[in-house]
Amino acid sequence: METYTLRRRDGAAPAQRFRIDYAGELNEAQYAAATALDGPVLVIAGAGSGKTRTLTYRVARLVESGVPPGQILLLTFTRKAAEEMLARASMLVGGSCERVAGGTFHAFANTVLRRLGRTLGLAPSFTILDRSDAEDVVNLLRARAGLDRKERRFPRKNALLDVFSMAVNRSRSLPDLVEEDYGHLAEHLDDLVRLNDAYTAYKRGQGLVDYDDLLVLLRDLLVGHPAAAAQLSRTYRFVMVDEYQDTNKLQAEIVRGLATDHRNVMAVGDDSQSIYSFRGANFRNIMDFTQLFPETRVITLE
Repeated sequence: METYTLRRRDGAAPAQRFRIDYAGELNEAQYAAATALDGPVLVIAGAGSGKTRTLTYRVARLVESGVPPGQILLLTFTRKAAEEMLARASMLVGGSCERVAGGTFHAFANTVLRRLGRTLGLAPSFTILDRSDAEDVVNLLRARAGLDRKERRFPRKNALLDVFSMAVNRSRSLPDLVEEDYGHLAEHLDDLVRLNDAYTAYKRGQGLVDYDDLLVLLRDLLVGHPAAAAQLSRTYRFVMVDEYQDTNKLQAEIVRGLATDHRNVMAVGDDSQSIYSFRGANFRNIMDFTQLFPETRVITLE
C-alpha cells in the first residue's frame, strides 16, 4: 500500500492513504494527469496513449480524495464512452462512481434545462425533436411558405436542416455561413433566412427544442444568468471533457461557464485530429484552452 500526499492550494498537506497504487499502475505522465486535482489541466493524448485509463483513474482519485461523486462531471461525445469509464472507475473504488454525472453535452444540457430552464422561459415539459422530427417540421414550414413549388430547385429538408445546424454550431449568422461555405445557395438566401426564422418561432410556440437548441440554451443560461451559472459551478466542482478537440465554440463556452466558481477543468484531446468537423467542431478550442484558463498545466501522454 502506497501513501500519497494531496497538497492543497491553501498550503495544507494532509497525509492520505489510497487503496490504488496509482504510481505503480500508471506511467509517469498518466500519473501526473490522474493526480492533478485542482486547477485547469490540458491533457494532450494521442491514439494509444492511455487516455481512457487516465480519465478512469482520475475519477477514482477524486473519489478516494473525498470528493462527493455527484460533484464530478464527465462530458463525452457518446454515452457509451462515459458509461465505460465510470464502470471501470467503479471497479477500482466501488459503486459510488455510479453517482458521477457523466454523459454527452446534449444529455447534460437536457438534465440542466429540465431543472433551470424556467430562467430562460422554457417549461420543464419541453419536447426534444430528434433529427427526423426536426426535418419534418422544416419540411412543413417549407411547404407552407410555398418553397416546394419554386421553379428553381429549393434545398430539401435534410439539406436545409444541415445548413441551419451548422450556423448554430459554428456560432455564425446564416448569411455569413452561406456566403463563405454554401455559395451555391446564395440565390436562396432570403428564403433561407425567412424559413430559419419560421422554424425558430415554430419551436418556441410549440415548446419544442432540437439538439442544437439544447447547447444554445445551456450556453445562454451559463453566460446570461450569473446566479444559475454559480449554482451549477458549485454543484459540479470538477469538470472533465473527453475528446476536447471535437468541441465547437458553443461547447467551449459551456465548459467555461461551468467553471464560474472554480477552475477545476480537465480537457483531454488530441491536437492532431478532429473527427466531428461536420458538427462545427473547432480544432482551435484545444489550442486556445490555455488562453481561456491562463494558469493551465499541460500534460502530454506519450
